[in-house]
Formats: sequence, C-alpha cells, structure tokens
Amino acid sequence: MDPAGGREDGMDGNPRGDGGRGFRARARWWLHPRRLLACGLGTGLAGRAPGTCGTLLGVALYLPMAALPVPFYLAVLGVFFGVGVWACGRTAEELGGRDPGVVVWDEVTGYLSGMIAAPSGWGWMLAGFALFRFFDVVKPWPIRAAERARGGFGIMLDDLVAGACTCALLQAAALAVARGA
Repeated sequence: MDPAGGREDGMDGNPRGDGGRGFRARARWWLHPRRLLACGLGTGLAGRAPGTCGTLLGVALYLPMAALPVPFYLAVLGVFFGVGVWACGRTAEELGGRDPGVVVWDEVTGYLSGMIAAPSGWGWMLAGFALFRFFDVVKPWPIRAAERARGGFGIMLDDLVAGACTCALLQAAALAVARGA
C-alpha cells in the first residue's frame, strides 16, 4: 500500500484502470502469480473465446499428464482444483464479477477432469475438447445446477461437472469401440 491509502501499483483492484500509470501497471497487475494462474497463464486475456483458449492450455497440459498413472493424475488434478478455487475466487473478487470471462483456470482443470483415463490418441483428445466445450457452453443439468455455488468453489465446480460428463461419454465411447473391435 502506498501512503495515500491506495495500492502501490495504482490499480486499486481494477486491471482496466491504470491509476495514471498505463500499460506497465496493468501488466504488473496481471503478472501476479495468482492472477496469472487464474487467467490460464494469459490465455483468458484473449480478446475472443477466452474459455476456448483456456481449454487449449488444458490440452497442452494434458500431453505430459496423459502418461501419469491414474492415481498421480488424480492427485495433480486435485491440486489444480484446490489452487484454482483460491486463485479464481480471489481474482474474481478483485475484478468484481462472479465468474469473469478472463478467469479460465476452471476450463483448464475441467478439460483435464474430462480426460481422466481417456484412451490415447489425438482423436480422443479432440473428442474430449469438443465434448467439454459443448458442456461448458450449453450447461445442461447438472452443470447448470453446479453453477449456483458461490465463490472460487462455484467457479471451479461447474467445469468439474462438465469434465465429469465429458469423461463419462468418452469412457462409454471407448467401451463401445472396444466391444465393436
């Protein structure tokens, strides 16, 4: 805090206001580790389709995670979820919104939850991406019901449920393919 009672960076919790300091102040505000994580390492700042860009970060993170044994994958996913509850909740509070579009760590984690024990291959990754984006955008029940939860937990929960729906359909499709082969 500066002596005048405002924030040192001049942002006063508003990334769009510059406190008279311009681009550097805005950039410094976003480069705080918690905010950087909440906005999906910057993917949420995309001018168009930030949720889709965040999901693409999830795809990139899935590539090395796919080789993990399921218990380790679940442990990493649990850490991502827990940290996301905190980071997304605090960042949303600062931005003054319930689930601001720039906050996309929930999409990253949601996609990864949809890919739990998914069959290997680009086709399955693409199917997981398409299914997750469908569920995240359309929000059928139970996803819409999960959206009612508040704070960082609420931001993360609806995407976790969308990921669970994605996972269920991917597993059913994989079973159908295996039985047909």
